[in-house]
Amino acid sequence: MIVHNFDPVFIDLGVFQIRWYSIAYIVGIILGWIYAIKIIKEMARKHNFTMVKKTVFDDLIIYLIIGIVLGGRLGYVIFYNFEYYSRNLFEILKLWEGGMSFHGGLLGVIIATIIFSKIKRINFFYFTDILCCVAPIGLFLGRIANFINGELFGKISTLPWAVVFPNNGNISRHPSQIYEAILEGIVLFILINFFALKKQLLLRAGYVSGLFLIFYSIARIIGENFREPDKHLGYFFNYFSMGVLLSLATFLAGCFIIFLIKNNEQNN
Repeated sequence: MIVHNFDPVFIDLGVFQIRWYSIAYIVGIILGWIYAIKIIKEMARKHNFTMVKKTVFDDLIIYLIIGIVLGGRLGYVIFYNFEYYSRNLFEILKLWEGGMSFHGGLLGVIIATIIFSKIKRINFFYFTDILCCVAPIGLFLGRIANFINGELFGKISTLPWAVVFPNNGNISRHPSQIYEAILEGIVLFILINFFALKKQLLLRAGYVSGLFLIFYSIARIIGENFREPDKHLGYFFNYFSMGVLLSLATFLAGCFIIFLIKNNEQNN
């Protein structure tokens, strides 16, 4: 059994705090951008295929940041704790305290990318395919930040690596944040980049985006089996957590995207 004693605050300057949660987002965006540029250059060098110019992708970053932050926060508010935040509107602004939704962030990124792709008149999937290759980096760091914050912990467990989290009594639980960091971060990164780069699916616009939705959904559903559901939500139909329901939707969306791509390729 491990006792969680991590401080969610990285630096306390008195009137201002820098939290690990914020650092995870900043580092995730920076590393994601660096890797995205590497992919763009590699596709141009190996396949003479310029999906997106580096300067154009640089311009996309600000749209993505807005989409991630607004979508992630509003997604958490709407999907997971609407009743509380509807009575405490100013609490919505406290991003540093945690409370972000991947599915909300995903919707935010999709909307931001649609707007940007329309402005630049570039295939929407050229952007999202690259983003799907780098997204697991941010997902990994985000889950590690969840663990440091002692939030989104797992179900009760007696395994040797079970963790006792603060403000949760003397109860050992699955470190589900670490499980999800491995599944949604490391495993997903390896899988999606294998198909995108080794199998050259980046040459088929939209395919990587569809696979990402499918693989992420599977990883998330597996992780949800070890994760304690939100107290104010519990299980729907006595079995499905909100995370599972949303992941089923993204799984179907991924299948639909791949179906459309294959159908379009056959017709052409």
